[in-house]
Amino acid sequence: QVQLVESGGELVQPGGCLRLSCATSGFTFSSAAMTWVRQGPGKEFELVSALGSGGDGITYADPVKGRFTTSRDNAANTLYLQMDNLKPEDTARYYCIWGRVLVPTRIPDLIQSRGTQVTVSS
Repeated sequence: QVQLVESGGELVQPGGCLRLSCATSGFTFSSAAMTWVRQGPGKEFELVSALGSGGDGITYADPVKGRFTTSRDNAANTLYLQMDNLKPEDTARYYCIWGRVLVPTRIPDLIQSRGTQVTVSS
């Protein structure tokens, strides 16, 4: 059974940083591309970042470029998202998805986890 469990989200002030984790099981993580997505309050899902099975082919959405860094530890079956210089507009629930998501409209069908809430506010 595929399991993805996100953690690390919390309330943080603007300019702060957080590190999200996505612990996985039930599939061969080391062979899987992975994607981070988010859904802000009253907003559609949006792509945040994706990377290949070996940590290559990293892509970032324009709003997070230069501030977020995605990485993975294949030995630990875990995906990470380092989030620096957080802004109020980063407030959202963040999810990890097995595979590389190319079409944002497919995201709702691909969510298999509860996500973790990030709130950026003073």
